[in-house]
Amino acid sequence: MTFINPKTDYAFTKIFGSSESKDILISFLNAIIYEGNPTIEDLEIIDPNLPPKVEGLKDSSLDVKAQLADGTLVIIEMQVLNVESFGQRILYNAAKTYASQLQKGQGYRMLRPVIALTITDFEMFKNSNNLISRFVYKEEISNLPYPDNDLKLVFVELPKFTKTVDRLETLADKWLYFMKYAVTITEIPPVMDSVPEIHQAFDIADRVNLSPEEIANIERQEMFIYDQQGAIIKAVKDAVQESRQESRQEGRQEGRQEEKLTIARQLLDRLDDATIAQITGLSVEYVQNLRSE
Repeated sequence: MTFINPKTDYAFTKIFGSSESKDILISFLNAIIYEGNPTIEDLEIIDPNLPPKVEGLKDSSLDVKAQLADGTLVIIEMQVLNVESFGQRILYNAAKTYASQLQKGQGYRMLRPVIALTITDFEMFKNSNNLISRFVYKEEISNLPYPDNDLKLVFVELPKFTKTVDRLETLADKWLYFMKYAVTITEIPPVMDSVPEIHQAFDIADRVNLSPEEIANIERQEMFIYDQQGAIIKAVKDAVQESRQESRQEGRQEGRQEEKLTIARQLLDRLDDATIAQITGLSVEYVQNLRSE
């Protein structure tokens, strides 16, 4: 058995946002947002596109969008590459989803809460060890919650998930293991197969059940991601080489070491320790120490 990579946009939407994904999405959201509690009993998967209602306003698209039974809107995005201004894009999409609820003449009382769930394949919050982070509006000094806390941002940083299959305990553990490792799995682990919704997700992700067009779309996205990652590595290697040449010319060994450290820190949320070590010339142990700082 071979499975598509859930971290690509097309595959993520196929697994969590298609017509047969309702139970899968309910299980996934209960696991990640509500700590495994069966809070969500029903939802409707809706068009994830956010067309502008005001002329000149930027158009945007999400991976998955759903409305819960109580009216709460959940927008979900899977992001592999740490692109420029990504954090601002999350805020923009959340605010736009919230504001776009009202039709002309409707009062603000019609607004329903919005939860923006973002899963990243890189570390967004390097100063935190939290695998899942939740943000709401609070008073800056006293942490008093804002009375109408209708916007909530939830982040999952996959690099911080390090559990092996024999240590999976919670529903969130099993879903995150699926997200991170499904593409490398050849047999569904029994501890995960016991969850009907995860079994169904594996069925959807099984390449045998996909059309040639769907596989081609997924492979194009994977190739794009690999190309972008390759471009990052090449740019960094070029910068390292240029820095070494300058250092040799000027005889500044201390400057060379500082340059290596700067580059290594910039790559911590994009590449693994061995690759960073290869690019910068630092030891793997040194890179590991940088990551733990």
